[in-house]
Amino acid sequence: MDTTKKLLMEKERKEIVKYGKKLIEVGLTTGTGGNLSIYDPTTGYMAIKPSGIDYFEITPKDVVITDLYGNIIDGDLKPSSEYEMHAIVYRNRDDARAMIHTHALYSTTIACLRWDLPAVDYLVAHAGGKNIRCAEYATYGTKELAENALKAMEGRKAVLLANHGINVIGDTMEQTFAILEQLEFCAKLFWQAKAIGDPVILPDEEMEMMVSRFKGYGQQKKSPESRDENGGV
Repeated sequence: MDTTKKLLMEKERKEIVKYGKKLIEVGLTTGTGGNLSIYDPTTGYMAIKPSGIDYFEITPKDVVITDLYGNIIDGDLKPSSEYEMHAIVYRNRDDARAMIHTHALYSTTIACLRWDLPAVDYLVAHAGGKNIRCAEYATYGTKELAENALKAMEGRKAVLLANHGINVIGDTMEQTFAILEQLEFCAKLFWQAKAIGDPVILPDEEMEMMVSRFKGYGQQKKSPESRDENGGV
């Protein structure tokens, strides 16, 4: 008989471990920088990366389970220092089920200039608007930074943090990671284009259309009514 105790939010913990490693593998952060979380609205609990642990040393058991008000529900380690920056999003954004904060090179470069990332490419629309705003600077790990980030991310799925990094939210960790990759690509394009001249920015009308198109992008689940009599799709 298997007496192994199942971890609380085990699936989410495993995803935190998996995508934390991917951040390092594809160069979206360095060292122990950055953090990831997944929120379960049914329980009101959040699974979040522990503070200061190497991504390749973290196990599912190390991932911390908290509520959205600073209480540790399960786990022996301290949660990420940016805990509040994640929690405030889940308290205020019904569309957020996963979040990644990272120090991706090109996104952070733009953030160090305290610029918004404009529509240098239509892929910026993955963030849900015509640009990605840059939040006002505040010290890391503070309530002020969390509030600044939430405010600047209104109506968007991403925000740059002045002199710090980028936050991205999504329906799932897989989607959130994919959006982050696209936006870091756009930040690199913008940086390279600015090094040569003045990039042409796409008009607002085009970006509005792109945002609408992306809502139906990818493989959509089909209803039973969409199947033919032979069961085909």
